[in-house]
Amino acid sequence: MAKSPDTKTTTEPNGAPEAKGTRPTPASQIAFNTSELKSSYCNVCNGSSTREEVVVNFGVNQNWDMGKEKLEVALQHRIVMSPHAAKRVRDMMIRLIDEHESRYGKLEG
Repeated sequence: MAKSPDTKTTTEPNGAPEAKGTRPTPASQIAFNTSELKSSYCNVCNGSSTREEVVVNFGVNQNWDMGKEKLEVALQHRIVMSPHAAKRVRDMMIRLIDEHESRYGKLEG
């Protein structure tokens, strides 16, 4: 159950009221706390999945010399999420890329 900080309304995870006579907290009352937000650059990602989770790894390829036999990538972050959360991330990425292409032109690849 989630409790909104500025109201006494308590809702179930699906947004349904906990008890008769209460109202769910509107989504517009979500506040993102960015005080501990960290940014990282990545130019490589890969992923895998099981029935219960989707795993996406992010890292940096620092080998700019393509003549090397062995490519080394420093994986720095691993995000593990449910398939449902992964689907929401996919939908968000599609929207973001569509917006980018409408402003700056079609991306290759």
